[in-house]
Amino acid sequence: MDGPSAPGGRAAARRARERRGRGEAPPADGEPLTGAGAPGETAAPGGRAAARRAAASGRGRRKRTEASPVSAMDGHLPDGEASGGRATARRRRTSVPAAGREGVGGPQPAGAWRSDDEGGHLSGGRGGGYPPAGADVGPYPAGQDPAPAGRAAARRARAAAAGGAEGDRVAARRRRGERPDALRRLVPQALVVAFLAGGTSAFIAGDKTVQLSVDGRPRTLHTFAGDVAELLDDEGMAVGEHDIVAPGPHHDLAAGDQVIVRYGRPVALTLDGERRQVWTTARTVDGALRQLGVRAEGAYLSASRSAPIGRQGLDLDVRTERTVTFMADGRERTIRTNAATVREALAQAGIGLNGQDTTSVDPESFPREGQTISIMRISADTETREEPIDFPTERRQDPTLYKGTEVVVQRGEKGVQRVTYALRTVNGVQQKPKKVSTQVVKQPRAEIIKVGTKARPTTVQGADHLNWGALAQCEAGGRPDAVDPSGTYGGLYQFDVRTWQSLGGSGRPQDASSDEQTFRAKKLYVSRGASPWPVCGRKLHG
Repeated sequence: MDGPSAPGGRAAARRARERRGRGEAPPADGEPLTGAGAPGETAAPGGRAAARRAAASGRGRRKRTEASPVSAMDGHLPDGEASGGRATARRRRTSVPAAGREGVGGPQPAGAWRSDDEGGHLSGGRGGGYPPAGADVGPYPAGQDPAPAGRAAARRARAAAAGGAEGDRVAARRRRGERPDALRRLVPQALVVAFLAGGTSAFIAGDKTVQLSVDGRPRTLHTFAGDVAELLDDEGMAVGEHDIVAPGPHHDLAAGDQVIVRYGRPVALTLDGERRQVWTTARTVDGALRQLGVRAEGAYLSASRSAPIGRQGLDLDVRTERTVTFMADGRERTIRTNAATVREALAQAGIGLNGQDTTSVDPESFPREGQTISIMRISADTETREEPIDFPTERRQDPTLYKGTEVVVQRGEKGVQRVTYALRTVNGVQQKPKKVSTQVVKQPRAEIIKVGTKARPTTVQGADHLNWGALAQCEAGGRPDAVDPSGTYGGLYQFDVRTWQSLGGSGRPQDASSDEQTFRAKKLYVSRGASPWPVCGRKLHG
């Protein structure tokens, strides 16, 4: 085209798009046009406004190219016209002379461009398409009279272009003022959405489903606990040293885990007579016996096997089955029993105790495993015997008698007593009789003896000058207690008992002192001379 670009023309819109593509700012009103336009061409105020509107509105309307056929014209129509709607486009096209115009597909006949008012699409004759990029759609040169309808349309276009430029500047100022406020409103909302999304993800990730079984009663829980101890704490469950927790309290929890808790129960157990305190996590007597390793087959139980054991515990008496052997009446008998006493086991074995019969162990004692017990058959009787009672001896001092002289004044007599004994026979063998009673029939009579206290003379007239030491040495070797081999003679001078007592001696001569024996020998010499010592008598004069 030779003339200047019409205000709001397509050439201005095209050049605005090219500058926007290169990142340049739209030209100001009255600034010479550069780029694809003719040299020396200046941008009309309406064209510059149209270019700016095209630059501002083209970005917002790119997505409409696929939704509406009108958006397809954004590459050929100025943005101001595109945003103005199809009516502005129709008005501009109706003002363009038909002669000399070229469509997209080549030269078009006059009046070929028209508006499809019903469908809202633009078409160019039979070939369709849009005006060429450089087509003149604005005022015409002097001397060229457009049709009346075209001139009216051109005036309206120029008025619309002038008003549109002012509106664009107002809209731009409004957008510059509103965009920070909109961003300030969007940022908190976005943060809230992000926080909620993150919190929801953390909530979903921390929640886990586990199964908790307490004393055999399982239940499914949703928990945020990290380990078993925290789970039990959340559930208000306290466990002690006798309780079982599996897995352990410090085990980390994961989804699908199973936690088992078994509470301990105290049991006062009396097992085969021995009492002790034990703990079990079993809930029944049978489970407790298995857990404690107690053999329950054939055992006596104070409570049923199916009896429950509460948290407070239970008293349980258990007597296991044992092997016991009895030896009775010459026979051996072995049984299996859970009896509490030997007497009860005897009854189970069919062995009776009669009279004073008993067992080798206490009949009330607890029978042990492998124990052998003897039955003692006992028969009892009594026997009475008469037995003598020894008489007592009473010794009385007599000053008229020489020392060493004793005289029996009263002879003693034994008494008589009747004694009763219990005779016991065990399994046919008689035991030692046992004295059970004593009755005195005759009292014994005491024997009275006078004992001399008078000093005995040490000399005998007519015999003191003799050698009595030589005689004693010859008869007894000088030994006062010497006794001959026959036992008839004794002492230093070998007295017989009869001669000794006739001389006033008591007892046996060998039991008397040396002085007394010498004194009695001197008396014997005075009365009989040396004849009592036929062999050694000559020593007296030696």
